[in-house]
Amino acid sequence: MKTKEQLLHILSQFRTEGNLVSAEPFGNGHINDTLKVTDDKGEIRYVLQRINHAIFTNVEMLQNNIHTVTSHIRKKLEARGEVDIDRKVLTFLPTKDGKLYYFDGDSYWRVCLFIPRSKSYEEVTPELSYEAGKAFGDFQSMLSDLPEGALGETIPNFHNMEFRLQQFHDAVQANPAGRLNEVKGLVDEIEKRAEAMCIQERLYREGKLKKRTNHCDTKVNNIMFDEDGKVLCVIDLDTVMPGFVLSDIGDFIRTGANTGAEDDPDLNKVGVNMPIFESYTRGYMETAKSFLSPLEISMLPYGGRLLTYMQTVRFLTDYINGDTYYKIHSPKHNLQRTEAQFKLLQSLEEHAGEMDGFMKQWL
Repeated sequence: MKTKEQLLHILSQFRTEGNLVSAEPFGNGHINDTLKVTDDKGEIRYVLQRINHAIFTNVEMLQNNIHTVTSHIRKKLEARGEVDIDRKVLTFLPTKDGKLYYFDGDSYWRVCLFIPRSKSYEEVTPELSYEAGKAFGDFQSMLSDLPEGALGETIPNFHNMEFRLQQFHDAVQANPAGRLNEVKGLVDEIEKRAEAMCIQERLYREGKLKKRTNHCDTKVNNIMFDEDGKVLCVIDLDTVMPGFVLSDIGDFIRTGANTGAEDDPDLNKVGVNMPIFESYTRGYMETAKSFLSPLEISMLPYGGRLLTYMQTVRFLTDYINGDTYYKIHSPKHNLQRTEAQFKLLQSLEEHAGEMDGFMKQWL
């Protein structure tokens, strides 16, 4: 990491205010390096981030996307007559020459206002799930009238199931780490479901499913709450891009409505938490129903199965390839993750009828 002097020099390139004296590590994000910036009165004023351009290779597009999204949301909040808007949408500062990021010759940097009197949660409860559903539904709703082509894909094919299966088939064919025999049963289970799991791409080509503006990382810790536990805003906008609504509800079901951990070694702990699913969906439909088609509404539970299947495929692909993508903490970590995700998928399949029935109240 940079020295204090180097960080203060980077900050001086942006249109900041006040006498800034320190930039120190902040939060627990896995992708970008995040620092809180404090002034000479001890107040946190800004958040400074080093963008991971190994993952986000087109920083120009990334920052243009974020600027488009935050500007659009700000206009919607103003039209609603909201107050305290700087706490309800992220505000990124331009550099002194008007750019949306600063390149120091080595890394890309951005600065946004710190949101005071805010907090986030890690634990998922039915009450928080309901608030999270409302927040992500409102986020999508405010962005539902963005014109097609307004945003680029910051990670191409991120939630494209056909693409993920192609990567999987390439890994199976090459078997670079010699692990294929060990996972033959899992490979067969993935193949059994492959055609049914590519339905959203087929429906899109047939003109039956639209691409929407999605967040693509709908975890409860990507929402800021105020002191009273009310939603302020959605954060972590790097993956906001065109996609299918099934992705966003699906990713929350996969991460938030799992009774176990994503890599739980005890598969008996893994299953779908129906109260979490129902709470999130109720909140989501409250704010998102106005722009969703009946087909999208009926397919929302399928999104949970799809995203869990996709993650099963991605973990197994990485295991077969010799652990080249995800960080691992033990030699069989990716296999452990695969088995835990597959167990969740089986639980979601067992509850599919119940989940589909729950959606009928909005159809």
